[in-house]
Amino acid sequence: MLVEPPPSAPSAAAPPSVPAPRTAVPRTEPVAVAPGGGAPAPAGYWRRLLPVLAVLAVVTRLPSFRHTLWNPDEGFLAVQARMLADGGELYETVVDRKPPLLPWLYAATFAVFGDESLRPLKVLAVLSQLLTALVLAATARERWGDRAGRTAGVLYLLVSIGLNPEDAQAATFEIFMLPFTAAAVMYAGKGRWGAAGLAVAGAVLVKQTGGAVLVPVLWLLWRSSPRRPPPRRPSPRRPSPRGPSARGPSGPCERGTCARRAGLLRLGLAFALPPAAAALLTDPSGFVFWTVTGSGAYAAFTGSELHVLSRGLANTALLGAACAGLVPPVVRVLRIARTGAADLWLWLASSAAAVLLGLHFFGHYYLQLLPPLVLLATAALQVLPRTRLATALLGSAGACALFLTWGLLAPRPELAHALRLAAEVRHRTAPQERVLLWGMHPETYWLADRDPASRYLTAGLLTNYSGGRDGPQVGERYGMAGTWPVLVRELHGSPPALIVDDSRGKPYAAERLPTLRRLLARYYRQLPDPVDGAVLYVRTTGR
Repeated sequence: MLVEPPPSAPSAAAPPSVPAPRTAVPRTEPVAVAPGGGAPAPAGYWRRLLPVLAVLAVVTRLPSFRHTLWNPDEGFLAVQARMLADGGELYETVVDRKPPLLPWLYAATFAVFGDESLRPLKVLAVLSQLLTALVLAATARERWGDRAGRTAGVLYLLVSIGLNPEDAQAATFEIFMLPFTAAAVMYAGKGRWGAAGLAVAGAVLVKQTGGAVLVPVLWLLWRSSPRRPPPRRPSPRRPSPRGPSARGPSGPCERGTCARRAGLLRLGLAFALPPAAAALLTDPSGFVFWTVTGSGAYAAFTGSELHVLSRGLANTALLGAACAGLVPPVVRVLRIARTGAADLWLWLASSAAAVLLGLHFFGHYYLQLLPPLVLLATAALQVLPRTRLATALLGSAGACALFLTWGLLAPRPELAHALRLAAEVRHRTAPQERVLLWGMHPETYWLADRDPASRYLTAGLLTNYSGGRDGPQVGERYGMAGTWPVLVRELHGSPPALIVDDSRGKPYAAERLPTLRRLLARYYRQLPDPVDGAVLYVRTTGR
């Protein structure tokens, strides 16, 4: 039989309709008691929980294996990985607005398993989600006991797919960022500031917005300093040989301040060193430009306000539906009691600020909200009656089933277009020839097995359309600084055999861009038959 710590008696200060929070002993293992008595043996808490979470992780990620890829970010990373394998240099001849950790992971996986399939990356995404669930379970168990650990791990995996499958099932940045953010809060809660700093750095090196978790980490550091003990009366018989200052009120305060400063130093060094090393391993100035300073126009709000706001409302509604089992307990506890989880509220608020940053509201941004929301719901469920836990689990499981069905049945028309276009590119070019795909679907390079003629894999980097803009903030003047002269040099130095204008009526179409329009008119001729609206141009000169 299993013996767990009994709940404490209800507090007199608690509302009469709601039992007080149950007192949980951190790190308490349930123990199996032998029939005849004797010493208890470990019951294997993690040995029982791990298979359950592993099965849930696999089931919830099954749709990710249904399609070759789910969104252009996967294609972008796959092309980057091939370019790195061919000798490309990150932030020089291989560029993106993102930090280097995920391109390196894709390149390493391709080196081991080959670059023809993303299935190994999809398996790694399953493991990443499982690791996030385990870290959240460990955090909840540390704070509220064994049942809370199981609750947090299961709830996270149930709500982890609660968005459009193109956002939730892709093996891209947020999926690999979340284990680092969850680990940062876990280590900070234990006072392990060096490990917490490394975890924050790992999150930032996957995606810049991972740095939002630094807010709750700093809060936990500030709260961790020793409190001032009550003053002691000096002994009348034996005064201190070191004088009254040794027992004065400044002593404990100084010790607390020193402990805080030491923790801050460890946190800061551990956080700063990995990005500095990444900058030195790539190109320091390019690293800073592409990941920090070069995206001002991307983050601007002007242009397409209604478009991005409607996207934000739609994705908020989807996430709200996925979290229908989590939100009611949190709201209920907010009305009747305090959970004592200020760091979790700060984590949720800073993650929400990261979602709002740039005002684009892409669905995969919202994944960053899930870990703190799950822990807040777990905290709330420790206060509420146990029947609320069953309701939360059933509601989350029902929502999970709906999103799982959506993922298994959802069509991918853009993938079908990219496959048809890739087949045409293969037909029109030789394997050693380079091509320029002027559009927002870099996966076509990977699907066609052709090298890009430029380091800029999407038109968005040169026109600012990558932020989802379809208004006045799109064009040559809004691209990242210095990109157009580099593109012209590339196209003149090694002319592509084929240029594909895949804009299909979007505002970054070639005829709207003077530099590209002049190049096409001088050196290329248009083929008569478009492919699903994409216009093909073949070279007419022997440059």
